[in-house]
Amino acid sequence: MKLAIVTDSTAFLPEEVKTHPDLYILPIPVIIDGKIYNEDIDIHAEEYYDILKNSKDFPTTSQPALGEVVDLYEKLAKAGYDTILSIHLSSGISGFVNTLYSLKDSIEGITIVPFDSEITSMPMGNMVAKALQLKDEGKTIDEIVNYLEFIRKNTKVYLIVDDLNNLVRGGRLTNGAAIIGGLLKIKPILTFDEGKIVLHEKIRSSKKAFARAEELIIEKAQQLDCPLKFYIIHGNHLEAALEEKAKLQAQYPSAEFEIGYFGPVIGTHLGEKAIGIAISAE
Repeated sequence: MKLAIVTDSTAFLPEEVKTHPDLYILPIPVIIDGKIYNEDIDIHAEEYYDILKNSKDFPTTSQPALGEVVDLYEKLAKAGYDTILSIHLSSGISGFVNTLYSLKDSIEGITIVPFDSEITSMPMGNMVAKALQLKDEGKTIDEIVNYLEFIRKNTKVYLIVDDLNNLVRGGRLTNGAAIIGGLLKIKPILTFDEGKIVLHEKIRSSKKAFARAEELIIEKAQQLDCPLKFYIIHGNHLEAALEEKAKLQAQYPSAEFEIGYFGPVIGTHLGEKAIGIAISAE
């Protein structure tokens, strides 16, 4: 088996993973004031939030152009790959992976295996890195997919956003939750449930919300009987991410915490200053 791993630009990946010869990344477009930017090609996280502040219209995101996806898959088939494992952001926030299921049998000479991460960012990047590692170890496609399902089952994230309106306007959260948040001046804790972003708890202040999210992630970590990776992800708010890392390490000193950031696509939905605290099976 000659296996290629395909993912999309919402996966947060270390440079040594990004440069793996069998990894291919599809950029997801962000549209700001009518201009299309391909994530990590035309626009990067460090500049995105400045552009966002000065934009006239609310930004939107789109799926990669189907023609570009087909071109990539056909190119990989011609390059000698016989199998593609395509790992993508949650179907609960994008229809892209479902599009791949409808496409997978239309490319001749290659087997396409779509995989719904049911998450995004650093936990999804962990799945991509693990898939590459297992591929390099000579594991079969079934063994790799089975392990990714194990990781997916043992992944949890809690999100604290500064403003729910981004999620509501982008259609990624029910409007009722945002209305309640505005009326009661709450700081909601969100999570992924079956791949969808949902309201987990309503907390009265930002300080209490962060404390509760820390408590929840540690409780979840203690329930899982497997080695875990801990992630803190921020939307242009590194200072808060560093503070969270220090507080969590004080409570859970045996764990290692990695810090990453939400890129333009996820930043569009969560907004600036969003913080995610996540765990994922190694």
